[in-house]
Amino acid sequence: MRVFPKIAAVLVGLAMISQIAFADTVERIVAVVNDEIITQSDLEKYSDRLKGGGLTDDLLIPDEATKQSLIKDKEKLLQKMIDEKVIDSEVKKQSMTVPIERVEQEIRTIARKNGVGRDDLKAALSERGVKFSDYQDFIKTGLERQGLIEKAITSRIKVSEDDVMMAFANRGGGSGDQAYEYTLSHIVFLSEKGGAPAAKQRAEEALKKLKAGQAFDRLAADVSEDPAFEQGGLLGTFKTGEINKGLEQSIVKVPAGETTSVIPMSGGYQIVKVLKKKLIPDPRTEKEREKIRGELYEKAFKRQLALWLEQLRHDAFIRINK
Repeated sequence: MRVFPKIAAVLVGLAMISQIAFADTVERIVAVVNDEIITQSDLEKYSDRLKGGGLTDDLLIPDEATKQSLIKDKEKLLQKMIDEKVIDSEVKKQSMTVPIERVEQEIRTIARKNGVGRDDLKAALSERGVKFSDYQDFIKTGLERQGLIEKAITSRIKVSEDDVMMAFANRGGGSGDQAYEYTLSHIVFLSEKGGAPAAKQRAEEALKKLKAGQAFDRLAADVSEDPAFEQGGLLGTFKTGEINKGLEQSIVKVPAGETTSVIPMSGGYQIVKVLKKKLIPDPRTEKEREKIRGELYEKAFKRQLALWLEQLRHDAFIRINK
């Protein structure tokens, strides 16, 4: 049967519309992010990759709980894909692309850490159904995102020692668990000179003079009975555990620049001035504090990452097709 030109054109047009409709069904666009699209098949492939233990970005999917949450909730999965798109758009915007040489260097480092060669790594990926070119692209994207996040977030996060100590104290760690370095001076009063009561009385009189404002070093030079006296009554610098336990209990709560009351000592009494006092790492609790430091950093990173992503999404063009 002969088909006239105009009718033929109409039939061709109908065929094209049919094909477009069919393509829309198969490759439905679920979201547009700047100049990139996310299709239904993209979403499904991402979900399959998560279910099958495929390549994922640890910065954005840090643990198994996050992965399982994304598998169960398609809306969360779409939002995660949008996050990736806006990050990659920012990488392009800031021209932070990574050259292939840097990618290969990272792959060699990964292989070395796993005790294998590049070819062995390539074979292992092939067994998992991962093309080496796809793995190179994955490493490249990861390095670019890492560089951007380092610049925008990581370099700005500071966890101070005060933050760690406060969290440590809130978990039950007290001053008894802290270690200090002290620089001390003392004024000594010996029991051998008239007996213990007399020595204590001389010490109490000296303490009154200190409270009245007399300089510690000058008074030490005048009245200290220390046979090994050094200028200013200097006793030395000590760390927690290096001095008499009774003395340490007396000075642990004394601020730098302040003096103790009259303290009993072997063979008499003394008044101690804390010249300097600083917190130092305590091997007994350092492991716990490092754990706390890591937790505080991770918490701060997650908070800053969420705020940063929110700003990126705000500045981006995003359209989600319901």
